[in-house]
Amino acid sequence: MACKSCSTGSCGSKSVEGEVSGCQSNGGCGTGGCNKMNVFDWLSDLDVPQFQRFHIVEIKFKGGRKEYFRNSNGLMLHTGDGVMVESSSGIHMGVVSLQGELVRLQLMKKSIKDDDNLKNIIRIASDKDLEKHNQMIARDMPTMYRGRQIIGDLKLNMKLSDVEFQSDGTKAIFYYSSEDRVDFRELIKLLATEFKVRVEMKQISSRQEAGRLGGIGVCGRELCCSTWLTDFKNVTTSAARYQNLSLNPVKLSGQCGRLKCCLNYELETYMDALKSIPTIEGRLKTKKGEAVLQKTDIFKRMMWFGIVGEEAIWIPVSCDRVKEIIDLNKKGIIPESFSDLNPDAPVVEKPTLSELNSDLERMDKKYGGKKPSSGGGKGGNRGGRDRFENRGPRPERGPRPDNRGPRPDATTQPNVNANPTAEGGLTDTTGQPKPFKKKFKKKFKPRPPREGGSSEAPSA
Repeated sequence: MACKSCSTGSCGSKSVEGEVSGCQSNGGCGTGGCNKMNVFDWLSDLDVPQFQRFHIVEIKFKGGRKEYFRNSNGLMLHTGDGVMVESSSGIHMGVVSLQGELVRLQLMKKSIKDDDNLKNIIRIASDKDLEKHNQMIARDMPTMYRGRQIIGDLKLNMKLSDVEFQSDGTKAIFYYSSEDRVDFRELIKLLATEFKVRVEMKQISSRQEAGRLGGIGVCGRELCCSTWLTDFKNVTTSAARYQNLSLNPVKLSGQCGRLKCCLNYELETYMDALKSIPTIEGRLKTKKGEAVLQKTDIFKRMMWFGIVGEEAIWIPVSCDRVKEIIDLNKKGIIPESFSDLNPDAPVVEKPTLSELNSDLERMDKKYGGKKPSSGGGKGGNRGGRDRFENRGPRPERGPRPDNRGPRPDATTQPNVNANPTAEGGLTDTTGQPKPFKKKFKKKFKPRPPREGGSSEAPSA
């Protein structure tokens, strides 16, 4: 989406007629391009008369560089307009990035005084100025590649990162980075002879180099130094220690090779949270052994300790409990453990396994034997083998008596004249009761009578 189609006017503010007056480039309004290093103008909707506007305007150049110029001619300017400004060696073209009362606040923030050091805006850029400016921008890349070849031939310990031509073509600024001091007097002579311009060498840091070149960070977004970060603060390894980060230089370093600027973003929050975390100067003493701090969770206010000799087992302890243990150790009192802080409490002996199972053993002895049967057979003890354990030896049986009568023949009919007894059974001819037998009806058809036999089925 181009700036001209932006309906909010944040990238290109609205003019008096209500139309958006952006830089009309093809860069996206939300990422890089014309919106790079811009300050959100939350007063852009206020229509202030021209004579009441602040007379200093913020102008942006290539690479996000910003400078402040005085609108002494009272030009009708809008955010995104190209203007021609004075420079140290001629005329240069820039883009209006901010104006109005917000510029006054930016001057106060950056401690810039409104004096004669501020230069003037000459005029609004014409079509011829824009065409010449684009021609100078097209020379930047070939000049940088040729300059790197010359630096390699001279074997200078420096890195040429960017080249910026002035809009009138009379001056070129070469941005380089180097860790050591470089004697580039011979280099300037060769560059001036090669490109027929006035050469200015400007050394920048690795952070400024990353900001000019741009890129994508590990978070997936554009680099902070190339989008909105204007001043670089010192970042130390202590910022990573306070946040319990791994001191791995590969993970903590940005594309510039220095520590990431985002390590300072949440540092103040961590510093406030660390005020309630106790400081461990040595080891905590308990009767189970000395404990060594292994890990601290700042926001959960939990600390993990490991007993000496058993460092693999981490014990979580709250910060309040740690403070109590530290106070007891200072008084010479050694607590029983992290959970029990009273060393004079009576020691409760834990029962052994046999004592815990004594009730079960008594129940087995009492009810493990044979239970009295009710009716015998199915009503007896169903405890498995226990009913046979308390029985004595089986008595020997004598010979089978031979006074039994002859075995009844299969054709012998039962005695129908037998008298029923009081118990419900039958008595035979000898007068002894016979066991009761239940009669079952046959479901199958009776067989046909055999020859010489009766047609009636024998009764049970």
